[in-house]
Amino acid sequence: MPDPDPLVPDVPALRARLDTAGYLADDALATALLLSVRMRQPILLEGEPGVGKTEAARALATVLDTALIRLQCYEGLSSAEALYEWNYPRQLLAIRLAESRGEPLRDADLFTEDYLLPRPLLAAIRHPGPRPAVLLIDEVDRADDEFEAFLLELLADAAVTVPELGTRTAVMAPVAVLTSNRTRDLHDALKRRCLYHWIGYPDTARVAAIVRRRVPDSDEWLAARIARGVGRLRARQDLTKTPGIAEAIDWAAALHALGLTVLDTDAADRTLGAVLKYAEDMDAVRRTGLSELVDAEAGSDG
Repeated sequence: MPDPDPLVPDVPALRARLDTAGYLADDALATALLLSVRMRQPILLEGEPGVGKTEAARALATVLDTALIRLQCYEGLSSAEALYEWNYPRQLLAIRLAESRGEPLRDADLFTEDYLLPRPLLAAIRHPGPRPAVLLIDEVDRADDEFEAFLLELLADAAVTVPELGTRTAVMAPVAVLTSNRTRDLHDALKRRCLYHWIGYPDTARVAAIVRRRVPDSDEWLAARIARGVGRLRARQDLTKTPGIAEAIDWAAALHALGLTVLDTDAADRTLGAVLKYAEDMDAVRRTGLSELVDAEAGSDG
């Protein structure tokens, strides 16, 4: 096992540094991230949308003082789009220059490192250091099975293959963080190559603490009220999409942006679009009354 990184010598130190970076992690998540860094093994973070999976990778890059290289996955994503592309305008210019000079030009002269434009996966492999890049492969469950299979070489060997140039192996293996909202099951082959951690939705007190951290101008009682209101929305069975931590943060930011210091039914109605993302959900909440979002027992509004 590599020597402890002086930036993150142990779990308490990593938690403290993540805290400084604005991310509140419990011991279980901090341990999983530390193992990924120490073991140079990819980690798969699963959980509901909005629980902080992407932010965990961002905060880890901040803690390690290194680059965050992000690949956003989507249906139809191809290996070429994620790995590299050729600089076709520059290749065309080289062809024209060679023709004007009457010089022969082979295909091998055009497909070299000079004409290669790295996409996120190759950029992470080529990252020069001095610290390994954090490679965020975000929402891998949105990609197709074929792309998931393509990732296996990268995750197992910290290497990728460019057909025209051969295999490129990382001098410094990236810290790979994969996230999944569990919209579909991932294949066992991918999971076997990763450490695994499930990020659950935190309790109300932690949500309030996160809101206070991300929107520091929010009063403590208001952050607590927002956390309770979001918790009540999450308990409903009739919503298309229940809000996560990200929506709780957005709600606090929206109230602050409007200069609202009281969370009453009027304030909730005016800012409902920050916490709910479907018109049907907003209508359902308004039909049953916005009073469920207002906690009159949470202390003074003054």
